[in-house]
Amino acid sequence: MTPPPDIRRDPAEHYENFPVASWLCPPHLRRPIAAIYWFARTADDIADEGPATAAERLRDLEAYRSDLSAALSGGAASQRWPAVFGPLAVAARDFHLPPRPLFDLLDAFTQDVCKSRDAAGYADRAELLAYCARSANPVGRLLLHLYGVDDDASLARSDAICSALQLINFWQDLGVDVPRGRYYLPADDCRRFGIDPAAPQAWASNPRAPELVAELCGWSRALMLAGAPLVHRVPGRAGWELRLVVQGGLRILERIERLGHRTLEHRPKIGPLDALPMLWRSAWM
Repeated sequence: MTPPPDIRRDPAEHYENFPVASWLCPPHLRRPIAAIYWFARTADDIADEGPATAAERLRDLEAYRSDLSAALSGGAASQRWPAVFGPLAVAARDFHLPPRPLFDLLDAFTQDVCKSRDAAGYADRAELLAYCARSANPVGRLLLHLYGVDDDASLARSDAICSALQLINFWQDLGVDVPRGRYYLPADDCRRFGIDPAAPQAWASNPRAPELVAELCGWSRALMLAGAPLVHRVPGRAGWELRLVVQGGLRILERIERLGHRTLEHRPKIGPLDALPMLWRSAWM
């Protein structure tokens, strides 16, 4: 898929761990899923990419929020992000998308900007999970809505998978995020390992940092496995795509382990050679 344009800056190139509206996705859902993805991806770029100041990013996100409100209410088409809000308005109309998850995503991106501006991190795991509840879980809930799955157990498992994916991405990207002012290691966990949460530039040189990352990866793995039974609730090809998403997250954790949990220094990726073991494990879920 080609990313939608932003009239102020070109969209960034993105490495994705997991399939997005792939051939496994039911064909009639590919357009709404792509619309949701590019809505979230573009908002994330506004919050995180390019040379804009924090004040400019916050203004852009507020304008983006206004365009979302207009798109959901059938108002005037966006002049700045038509390739985002045109398809999203169609998806919202045709599939009755719930608006709250879309606004929750924007709340999370706004929080990212404010945290980076203030050089602030997260006090504990509970605060980090509360962020995941707005930055990641809404996507899973929107997808379940499209799949027609809405029971409480499935929603809880979706939240677990999405939060786990978000956390795994944090531990994968530590060496990228810290220089950019994104601090996701919980402060109370840092202190338990003798790491100063107020000195993120020194985290990579702390000899106990890999121990901390290993423990956080174990937490994320347990959360992922708690949500994994959802793959049996999501129907057809979408269920197989979800299996690959789960296995992609678990595979990244393996890659982190192979690096000795030193992701403050190196960033692991999954590639074509990971496809076969992921497919094999997906088949046995």
